[in-house]
Amino acid sequence: MSNFPANFLWGASTSPHQTEGDNVHSDWWAREGLIPGMEPSGKAVDSYHRYREDMTLLADAGLNAYRFGIEWARVEPRAGQTSHAELAHYRDMIDTALELGLTPVVTLHHFSSPRWFAEQGGWTAPDAVDRFVHYVQTVSDILEDVPWVATINEPNMLAMMIMMEEAFRTGQIGQWQSPTVEGEPPGEDRPAALPTPDRRFALPLIEAHHAARDVLRSRTNARVGWTVANQAFTAAPGGETRLEEVRYDWEDFYLNATAGDDFIGVQAYSSQQVDQDGVVPHPPHPDNTLVGTAYRPDALSIAVRHTWGRTGLPILVTENGIATADDSRRIAYTSDALSHLDQAIGDGVDVRGYLHWSLLDNYEWGHWGPTFGLVAVDRKTFQRTPKPSLAWLGSCAAANSAVPAPHLS
Repeated sequence: MSNFPANFLWGASTSPHQTEGDNVHSDWWAREGLIPGMEPSGKAVDSYHRYREDMTLLADAGLNAYRFGIEWARVEPRAGQTSHAELAHYRDMIDTALELGLTPVVTLHHFSSPRWFAEQGGWTAPDAVDRFVHYVQTVSDILEDVPWVATINEPNMLAMMIMMEEAFRTGQIGQWQSPTVEGEPPGEDRPAALPTPDRRFALPLIEAHHAARDVLRSRTNARVGWTVANQAFTAAPGGETRLEEVRYDWEDFYLNATAGDDFIGVQAYSSQQVDQDGVVPHPPHPDNTLVGTAYRPDALSIAVRHTWGRTGLPILVTENGIATADDSRRIAYTSDALSHLDQAIGDGVDVRGYLHWSLLDNYEWGHWGPTFGLVAVDRKTFQRTPKPSLAWLGSCAAANSAVPAPHLS
């Protein structure tokens, strides 16, 4: 017996910079040319022109939801200059999703910002929140019938990125490095463990989120929230007290900021232990994913249970997946993750949807190696080739269960 509720959202997620291509006004586009070893995004997987094809693959597989983003740098390529052509483009994406029977889940900021915004101080500038609110006011005109809007993707990861960029600019570190969390920018020379996000850099993100929420509520009917990267931390023997401290810095500070939101997006891939000294780096292991993290499908259940207990908000799983070249392993991982999610729902956790990361094998923030997608993409021809995992997930959606009906699997 499945515990998944009626009208559950089954789908997949993408982000603009990782899929669209030619985001020439983005700070990430500029960064790709400066950091040694970082591969360029280029045309990415050309989803800017092929979004209907991508959405059709999703809908034809039997899925009913698609999370995608609006690129601020396209909408406002120069400070104060609105591109109405780009607004029309993103409105067409929304219309296409609705036409195909896909519930659109729209993210307004997914790591990348306009280059001009970054050059004027980015999120550390005194007018950063006002700049973001102006952007949200602009795009709210095309969001009137979008049911789910996430303001900022993973503010806990974004705060750390801002912190590290600031350290690079001030000469405190020699090279800017990206996070190493699955689904996020991996960085070529990965530190043994992630530094702790400095909450000072999170404050403008929280203020911007709350201000954007007010704008969206006044102008749309959308449920509004943001998404948090959940590390699914567990305590090693003797690490129980330290676990609470680490989890507060990494997650709970950001979960607390959701008070008054309509939902919370949970993004979980793997799990790490915390001992009395802090986060325990995961050692090399044959079962590790392509980005070096542990194979832990139970991380999703750990994440949603903790988030539910902390916030009491309806949950959308906005990202969950595995970096692997073996699609049978992707199916096995996702099957176990969904089974754990089913049990959590049965225990009373209010989960409204599961959006797999990612629909496509796409640009992974400086690297093309890690493959998360339900669909493979030829980077020369951009031909899409659905993997068996796409049909498998569609069969789960048809059965509204972690276990596909026999005739659908």
